[in-house]
Amino acid sequence: MSKLHLVFGGRVTDPRTLDFADLKSIDIVGVFPDYASAEKAWRAAAQRTVDDAEMKYVVVHLHRLLEPELLKPAG
Repeated sequence: MSKLHLVFGGRVTDPRTLDFADLKSIDIVGVFPDYASAEKAWRAAAQRTVDDAEMKYVVVHLHRLLEPELLKPAG
């Protein structure tokens, strides 16, 4: 399985949290095949909104959500 990564962001109610204020207005940047390309997209999106403290972008490791058993220790 590819190590898919989702980059998205939006306005948060508190910059210290991931409580998005309006889920209907989430900005989906895209899905990327590796962390390096996801990080590049995340940096570009975050830079566009650097002056707005209530905007937050994140990278989500989709492969970890799709196959959580891979995170369990062997044994």
